[in-house]
Amino acid sequence: MKLRIASALIAGLMISAAPAAMAQTPAASTGPVANGLAFANPSAIVGSSAAYQAAQQQRPVTYKAQIDQANTRSAQINAQLKPLAEKFQADQKNPKADRAALQAQLEQIQQIQDDGKREIQQILEPLSLSEQYVIEQISDKLSDATQRAMTKRKATIVLDVQGIVKADPSANISQDILTELNALIPTAQLVPPAGWLPRAQREQQAQQQAQQAAAQQQPAGAKPPVGR
Repeated sequence: MKLRIASALIAGLMISAAPAAMAQTPAASTGPVANGLAFANPSAIVGSSAAYQAAQQQRPVTYKAQIDQANTRSAQINAQLKPLAEKFQADQKNPKADRAALQAQLEQIQQIQDDGKREIQQILEPLSLSEQYVIEQISDKLSDATQRAMTKRKATIVLDVQGIVKADPSANISQDILTELNALIPTAQLVPPAGWLPRAQREQQAQQQAQQAAAQQQPAGAKPPVGR
């Protein structure tokens, strides 16, 4: 039975939204790509950008209070779980143990773990929002950076590397895009404005509001159109 949920949980939450950094930065090329076809790794470019890396270093300082609070609460939850888990493990070894009682113990332990995880996620929610806010700012500049790199390398099409089985490394313009991205957004704002939500949630809210507005404009007693 796993008792330690503090450090692993916090680390997982902090990097859950993080794009993968490029394991190996390709050597920059200056000539045109063959046949105008190029490829790149968008998520790795964002994760390798100067703005993202700077935010990663600043976030533990800016959100130290939340991290400390999560660590403290995690230690408390672990301390609460430890004797319960030890008793469960000991009782489990008894061949005459009451199976219903064992099941109840296990459910209690799992409930404490689940409640603790939700509580820590709530404490660390500002860090998650900060991560998503930084990524969104950088991603908003990615299209312009890609276009600039395409113009310089005379590329007409850029494919996502994840859809490519094999290609000439010289067609990889990830480094070219990264260079342009760093020029467009050398740093990003770390703390989102009050009430900020990630784009997916904003779009969902806008869709719901549009549906509600359409429903309110519908004449009283009118039946909604029946789909065919």
